Amino acid sequence: MKIAEMKQALTGLSAVSFRLPDGSYLPAHFHVTEVGLVNKHFIDCGGVERRETVANFQLWEAGDYDHRLAPQKFLHILNLSQKVLGSDDLDIEVEYQQDTIGKFGLAFDGQDFVLTPKHTACLAQEACGIPGSLLALPQLQTAGCTPGGGCC
Repeated sequence: MKIAEMKQALTGLSAVSFRLPDGSYLPAHFHVTEVGLVNKHFIDCGGVERRETVANFQLWEAGDYDHRLAPQKFLHILNLSQKVLGSDDLDIEVEYQQDTIGKFGLAFDGQDFVLTPKHTACLAQEACGIPGSLLALPQLQTAGCTPGGGCC
C-alpha cells in the first residue's frame, strides 16, 4: 500500500483498525509512535548495488486504554509527516512489537488495514545457481538463498 492509498482509505472510515496476518486485531488503543523515511542502500548477493525507500510506521500499544486514533487524526499525522517523507507516493512498511519488532507490508480490505507478511528473498537468483523450478518451493520463497547455494 502506498501513502496516497492510505489517505484515500482513511477518508471513508469511522474508525481505524489494524489486523495481523493471523487474523487477530491490534488493540483499539494502539498509537502511531513514528512515521519515518527509511532509505536502504545495499549490495545484493550477486554484487548489484540497490536502493529502496519506504515510509515506515511504528505502531505501539500501552496501558492507555482510553486512547483511540480517529481517521482524521491519522490523516493529520500523515500530512505532518510530509515534511519528512517528501512528496513521493512511497510504499508503506509497518513495525509492530511482537516477540521482537515485526516488519510488515500493508493492505486495505475495504474496512481494516491488514498487516501483511514480509519475506526475505534472493534478488540475484541467476547468481545463486537456484534452478527456476526450485524457486516455486515455499521454503526458498520464504528463506531466500540457502547454504551452499552460492549466493551468500
